[in-house]
Amino acid sequence: MIVAIASGKGGTGKTSLAVNLARTLERTLSLPVQLLDCDVEEPNAHLFLAGTPLGEETINIAVPDFDPDKCDACDKCVDFCQFNALASVGKTPLLFPELCHGCGGCTLVCPQDAIREKDYRIGVIRTARVGSITLKSGCLDVGVSLASTLVHALKDRLEDGVATLLDAPPGTACQAVATLRGSDFVVLVTEPTPFGLHDLTLAVDTVRALDLRFGVVINRVGVGDDRVQRYCAAEDIPILLEIPDDRRVAEAYSRGELIVDALPDYREHFARLWQAIESHSAVEVTA
Repeated sequence: MIVAIASGKGGTGKTSLAVNLARTLERTLSLPVQLLDCDVEEPNAHLFLAGTPLGEETINIAVPDFDPDKCDACDKCVDFCQFNALASVGKTPLLFPELCHGCGGCTLVCPQDAIREKDYRIGVIRTARVGSITLKSGCLDVGVSLASTLVHALKDRLEDGVATLLDAPPGTACQAVATLRGSDFVVLVTEPTPFGLHDLTLAVDTVRALDLRFGVVINRVGVGDDRVQRYCAAEDIPILLEIPDDRRVAEAYSRGELIVDALPDYREHFARLWQAIESHSAVEVTA
């Protein structure tokens, strides 16, 4: 089963939930787990799950390389590119590789067969082993805008038959949608504040547009009011777990510790969360 853990805004506790759920699946429920950190612009799951590095893979896309002897500056490739990665300058077009999406369309429309393709690095995928947890983290290179492309590359490396958690980027932009697509269930993490509710509604609209099953986890219960609970009741959205505003949790987080390791009484809460996910997704995972 593939479970995406997402949020309408940053700072709700999405990654914290993902890493603690992964640990619970591994130790409490004895399930092999793969966790993909799809927040490729700022991956941080490795800060809580420090394990044995297994390798780093460079991810490239194919960008155009122009043959000046063949190119007649017809600009058909420039006109075709919808991402403004090509500009008509001099004898051959000028390429802005950080804008190129590697679609290959320019190569197809070139009447002079003047375009070949070359690799352009966009980032890396790092793999580590933490007990029976496999952690794969995408890390986008600075200045590159192709977060969704790296997310797709990360998801292409999923292993079949293993409980899978996807730590999605916050918000509802392209890279978040790329993470959510194909999931069996989505956990939306929010907080009981006006901003939390506002951004939760955006996330709910996105998940519904993708026709995915989902539920809500409310973090830091006690700091706000019950507006999130009332919204979920009105929209018939299941609340999977409520995590209280517990100073001990914040202290463990500040030390880089997992909640379920520092506070054993929370293990049952995360085990029940997985049971609720299985119940609402109608997909059961066995060891």
